[in-house]
Amino acid sequence: MMYKLYNFKIHGNYDGNLVALEKGADFPFEIKRVYYIWGTRPDVIRGCHAHRKLEQMIICLSGSCDFILDDGKERTILYLNNPAQGLYIKHNIWREFTNFSPDCVIMVLASEYYDEADYIRDYNEFLREVKI
Repeated sequence: MMYKLYNFKIHGNYDGNLVALEKGADFPFEIKRVYYIWGTRPDVIRGCHAHRKLEQMIICLSGSCDFILDDGKERTILYLNNPAQGLYIKHNIWREFTNFSPDCVIMVLASEYYDEADYIRDYNEFLREVKI
């Protein structure tokens, strides 16, 4: 499955911590879009899609949640709760996320601009596409 957990370098002292993300050094693509998600109820399942070409780096800035990744053959559940760690997801991976803590804030760095045609929103269609 094409995902990887990246541990970012933490800079800081007794005043607090800082993580700086630099193009080419901390993730494997050029950032074209950034968005963030917060205020999600714990029982909600978000995502429920795959991308045909988009890559993402997902960082849980605050709180925690579970990410469910599926490549059509294997399903993996990852618990995100560390703002110094990023979940890199390549294209053609079905993703869902749930079990949000009340203070959960997710930031997503994306390799492409928003393009609805890049989304696969039906799981059966996803399975057909990854088998080709």
